[in-house]
Amino acid sequence: MTLGQQIITIAIVVLGTVITRFLPFLLFPSDKPAPEFIQYLGKVLPPAVLGMLVIYCLKDINILSGDNGIPELIAIAIVTGLHFWKRKMLLSIAGGTIVYMLMVQLVF
Repeated sequence: MTLGQQIITIAIVVLGTVITRFLPFLLFPSDKPAPEFIQYLGKVLPPAVLGMLVIYCLKDINILSGDNGIPELIAIAIVTGLHFWKRKMLLSIAGGTIVYMLMVQLVF
């Protein structure tokens, strides 16, 4: 890739990033309420995405063979417990991830 191609590629990536970051603020200014459909998507998409991530993470685990699934089940319990206790998504995800990585690296 030549220097010109690299500059054009970077410029296109920057332009795409800027457009996707600022377009929602241009389409939905802060002085006007967002359309009902957008508000609905804002409510239902985060839980749907998290549900899909959980299913994706657990899709290859065979719980009935060996110790497979034990770290995952403990991490899910940690995430669930932290979320119901503190109601902070970042704390829940970080806590579960740390516990899972420690168990996989040190215990299992």
